[in-house]
Parts: sequence; C-alpha cells; structure tokens
Amino acid sequence: MKPRNLEDVLNAAGNTVDMLRNSQLGAYVYPVVAPEFSNWRSEQYAWAHTAVLFDQSHHMVDLFIEGPDATKLLSHLAINSFKGFDINKAKQFVPCNYDGQVIGDGILFHTDPDKYVYVGRAPSANWIMFHAEKGGYNVTVVKDDRSPSRPMGKPVMRKFYRFQIQGPNAKGIIEKLNGGPFPDIKFFNMGFINIAGRKVAALRHGMAGAPGLEIWGPYAEGDEIRAAIVEAGKDFGLYQVGSRAYATNTLESGWIPSPLPAVYTGEKMKAYREWLPADSYEATGSLGGSFVSTNIEDYYTNPYELGYGPFVKFDHDFIGREALEKLDKPAQRKKVTLAWNGEDVAKVFASLFVPGSPHYKYIDLPLSNYASSNYDRLTVGGKFVGFSMFSGISYNERSMLSLGMVDADVKIGNEVKLTWGEPDGGSKKTTVEPHQQIEIRAIVSPVPYSKVAREGYAEGWRTGKV
Repeated sequence: MKPRNLEDVLNAAGNTVDMLRNSQLGAYVYPVVAPEFSNWRSEQYAWAHTAVLFDQSHHMVDLFIEGPDATKLLSHLAINSFKGFDINKAKQFVPCNYDGQVIGDGILFHTDPDKYVYVGRAPSANWIMFHAEKGGYNVTVVKDDRSPSRPMGKPVMRKFYRFQIQGPNAKGIIEKLNGGPFPDIKFFNMGFINIAGRKVAALRHGMAGAPGLEIWGPYAEGDEIRAAIVEAGKDFGLYQVGSRAYATNTLESGWIPSPLPAVYTGEKMKAYREWLPADSYEATGSLGGSFVSTNIEDYYTNPYELGYGPFVKFDHDFIGREALEKLDKPAQRKKVTLAWNGEDVAKVFASLFVPGSPHYKYIDLPLSNYASSNYDRLTVGGKFVGFSMFSGISYNERSMLSLGMVDADVKIGNEVKLTWGEPDGGSKKTTVEPHQQIEIRAIVSPVPYSKVAREGYAEGWRTGKV
C-alpha cells in the first residue's frame, strides 16, 4: 500500500536515519530569485560595507492565522512569552515537541487584533496548521506556500513580495525613498514607509548586522517597488543579492536556519506524524554530514543549544515546558561559529586536480550545505564535542565559517577538528559524489562572527545578551 502519511513512510523505511541520509530530494533550493545579480563576492561585500536588497519573496511559507483563539493557539506552541506582544510587533517564534526539542522557527507578525502572520520554513508552519485544525481552536488558517523549487517556466504568484534593505548605507536609501527621515520604528516593531507614492508596511530588522528594514506588500506591486529601491540605491552602492549569496549572510550574523525538526519519535507526536502527508518536508527532507547515528533523536536540538535560551519564558503553558524546566541549563551545548583552517580547506580543493585518486567531498561556494539538515562531527583529541550545522564562505572575513554547537566545556579560541565528508564513500543522496573524509581544523569563535553584528546588533538571541 502506498504510504499516506509520515508515520506510514517511517514504518516502511525501517530506520529513519537511513531514510533521511539517502533521500533523493536533491539540493535545498532558494527558488525564483536569480543566482547572482553581479557576483556573490561583491554581493557579500556590499551587506557589510554599503547596502543590499534581499528578495525574500519566494523561499518561505506565509501562514495567516486569524480568530478569537489565535493568541491562545500560538502561545501554547511557543517557548516565547506573549506578554507585551502587541499589534505591530514581531518576534522569533520557536515551537518545541513535548520533550522540549525544537521543531523549527520563524518570524511571527502581530498585524491586527486576533490576526498574525507566520513567515518561515515548513516545519513550524505545519505544526501550527495541525494544532489549528485538531486542537479545538476558534481560528482560521490560510497557507501561502513557498514558491516551487523548480517552476519549469510556469508563472509564480505569491500574496506578498517581501524585500529587505540592509547594510551601513541602508538608512540613506530608506530616507531617500521615504522623502524624509528614517521612520521612527523600534527594533522588531512594524510601521510604514513611503516608496514610489505607496504606503508600504515595514519591520525594523537587521539580518546583516547593521539595522535596516524588511518591507512587504501586494505581489503585483513588487517589480515597481524593487525598481524604486534600485534607483534610490545607485548613489549608496546598493547591490541586489542573488540566491547564491543570500543564505550565507547568517554565517556572519549567527542564525542556524535548518535543524532537523524533532517530530520523528514519541507516542505523543504520533497523531502529528499521521497528519503530515507522505510528501511533506519532514518525509522527504535530507540529512547530511559526517555525524551518523542509528538513533534519530541524536540529531534533535533544544532551544538552549540553538541560542534561543533568552526566549524561553515559563510565564505561560506551552508544549515542551515541563521538559525544558527540568533541563540543567548550564550543562547544555552552546552555539558557536567555527572558523575553518584555510590550509585544510585548500587541500579539499586541491584533491579535485589529482587524476585517478580519491578526492574529498566537494565544498560548494559560497554555501556548502548539501542536505536539508547538516550535521558534521566535531572532536577534540578524538572525543566527540558537538556539531557543525551550516557552512559556507564569508568573503568579508576571508574564511570558511560554519555555525554549530559544542559542549559546555569547550571554550572560545579552542581548536576542534571537523570531519568533512560522509563515511564509507558517501550516502546515496543526489548531492553526494563518491569521496573520502578529511579532518579540517577549526577555531571555536563567537556568535555572531562579524564584529559589526556582534557589537552593533540589537541585544538578543544573536548576541546572547538580553
């Protein structure tokens, strides 16, 4: 019988780790947006030194939650407090399973009374939709799914365009567009800006370290708004950022985008697995890297490991609260940046030019992830001490960097060894060629790695301060 849901898929597969490690999904795609508008090096450089326009219109789910129980529903799912979460505010929304392990995250906008918009990847959106449908809440949910990874020439439509204007010169561009001062909007609060004669919704944000704005409006107006921003940015060194460089900004600013959603085990989670379709993100996603365990729960993470500790508030009942209350917080792994040794990285590339001999796993640039969720082993003196989870090159720092988590006793400045490549010649993923493993030295470094982001970004989960 053809699997109907995730639970059926898992039962047919036998071992969840093997299933995900050999997924035929292919590479994670940031759809529709051109790979490069200039070149990824210049585009990376611009977000640290001039200004950039990010196009976020296509790679995330937009979920519209409305009704008398909207706040009750979302508060029940989030580790975050909803006290003071007034209209025209936004927050990083983090839900967990019943054991306090992270399912995903995204941005939650409080737009109107009893109305919210969630913007992010599929795992958290799916979790919200399940509870809205099955939890007895008086809410309606409308899903505007991410654009197809490969549209194959077919038209693509979304409800909204979503852009960001970021970088040191963003303020000047925004003031030129607005025809006046930078709008008085506090960090992660919403307001409005004038662009090309239109009143455009805006969120004060800062993905690249320096404060900027995220803006959105009807999708049909997107080309007009983009053209106005590009024109206004000519005197400020504005670069449009393509899909190749886009995801690498987090290497400098410190957000781990895609931990494995902790949904594959647990009796309390069974109803959810039976609700998730057989072709869902959770059923088709891929797992990559040098860390291999037969137990899928070894890939689960908790909020403290991902740097979300400041978000956890025990002022409300939420799924996973009891488990998180019992955690020994100081003993948890901590989020870090890993700066890879340049000579070791060079060996990986050099192996491509030795005919007839095995080579190391290719490091794609600027983003080197080759699975939906990536877990590479970190060791010190042969002892396992954590994971590298999201890797790529920073042209600004002239370094291969990755974001990950290490044991509590591993210090900033320590050297660890990162095992690059998969064991036994590699898995059957379409993104993996036959190769051999190599150990790459890496220095445990702060999060965010970028000095500008670390010292200038608003205090919170990226900086570790509240």
